[in-house]
Formats: sequence, structure tokens, C-alpha cells
Amino acid sequence: MAKPFLKWAGGKTALLPELLKAAPEQIETYYEPFLGGGALFFALQAEGRFKRAVLSDSNEELINAYIQVRDNVEDVIDVLATHERKYRRARDPEAYYYRIRGKRLTCDLGGAANLIFLNKTCYNGLFRVNSNGRFNVPHGTYDNPTICDAATLRKSSLALAEVELVAADFSFTRSRAILGDFVYADPPYLPISSSSNFTSYTSGGFGFGGQRRLARIAHVLQHQGVEVVVSNSSHHLLRTLYEGLGFRVQEVEVHRAINSDPDGRGRIPEFLIRSRVRPNANRRASVSR
Repeated sequence: MAKPFLKWAGGKTALLPELLKAAPEQIETYYEPFLGGGALFFALQAEGRFKRAVLSDSNEELINAYIQVRDNVEDVIDVLATHERKYRRARDPEAYYYRIRGKRLTCDLGGAANLIFLNKTCYNGLFRVNSNGRFNVPHGTYDNPTICDAATLRKSSLALAEVELVAADFSFTRSRAILGDFVYADPPYLPISSSSNFTSYTSGGFGFGGQRRLARIAHVLQHQGVEVVVSNSSHHLLRTLYEGLGFRVQEVEVHRAINSDPDGRGRIPEFLIRSRVRPNANRRASVSR
């Protein structure tokens, strides 16, 4: 089974049992418009639940990393192996990290390798940029981090072989997904405290306006017969928003290790938001593409 090749703040490995129960057993096309580490994609792919997959994110550099791993995995491995060797041999590994961080991430092979290197050596695997779009996460404290995990990268490349990868805003799923498809949305969480606001994955950020827009698009998709699941924080405004649009809002407890306040780590409540009505098998069978 392939697994995520990136660490990701808010990654869904801990929530996978609940997500797999919420996902349909048979999926025509799987859409994941906030890709991140892609934990659910890799799990569904291993179980053979979908015929096709379209993975997307507004973070162009992230999508580029997936494209390079899909199409040029051996070259990615070579560059990462060089990063790992230089980082471990450096008199000051932190200085090497900041030298790579100082380069603007680019949408090519080198940019993908740099992003993966930074992801493996930065604080808590965060991806955060400033208003100029420059990666600005500080160096993490690790003992001999695994920067080049060749086996995981090769398995990920095989899992991604037939997958469509798109750098786009999440709204594009509204015009693509149809009856029989499944959309899983894992947006930057609506913060429930001032210490949990890690939402700057792109220079534009993702505020409550984005949360409302996502809910409305999910509502449209639901009425088109598309099954939708959304993960988010357990903010009361989200419950009001989604229940008002006819979704089921389930509270689940998830272990989280990423919070600037140690008291905020551990098992915390989150929302799993689901479509109320599942399309039946007969209607799915009537869909032609």
C-alpha cells in the first residue's frame, strides 16, 4: 500500500477509519480538491474503490511535487538523496535548511525536490507562505530525518500513475463531478482558537468567506447526486452553516500533535460533515460518460 510521501499539518491518517466508513464502496471518479498529504486517496486507491481520480489544490507548488513524483520519480529520488547527504554532512544543518528555504519554490523537478526536503526538515511539516508567496516555516528539530524515502516515493508514483493532477481552486469540482462521483474536501480548518490558525497554505489564505463558498458548492454537488464529505474543526458556526444546508454533522475525536500551544495537542473534537442522501446503485448504473 502506498502512503503519503509528505508530512502535512492536519493530515488525515488519524481520521482514516472514519473517512473510509463515510466513503462509498464504489466510486466512479474520486475528487480531492484540498490535496495536502493525500492520505484518503492512497487508502481508497489501495482498496480499489474508484475507477478514476482527480486530485487538486490551489497550491501550485504542491501539485507540481505530485506531478514530478508521478512522472519523474527516479530523478526526484536522486535530487533528494543529494539533499539528504549534504544536510547530514553539513557543519550546520540548520544553515543548509535556510539556504534551501531562501530559494523560491518553482514548478519543476528541482522545485519539487526542494519542497519535499523542506517538508521533511521544517517545523511539524507545515506548509505556510508569507504575503509574497515565500515559504517561511522555521527549521524543525530532528535527529537524522529521513529526507529521501525512496520506497515510499516509488509506491506513490505507481499509485498516481493514472491520476489527473490539477492546480485549481476547489470550485472547479462543481462543473466536473457528476452522479456516481465522490468528493472529499479537507480545507484549512476554521480556527477555534488564536493558537490554531495555520491557514496560510497560499498567499491568499482561507477565511470564513472561503468556508461559506465551499459549503455552498458542496450543497450544489449534493443536489447533483454527488456524495460529499467535508472535514473541519468543531466550530459552532460550521455546524450551523452545514446543517442549514441539509448536511449531517458528526463530531469525532482525533489525535492531533500540531499546535503551537502544547495544551492544545492530544485528542480533540473535529467535524465530519456528510451528504444526507446517497444516490442508489440503479441511478449510478444509468450514468454514462
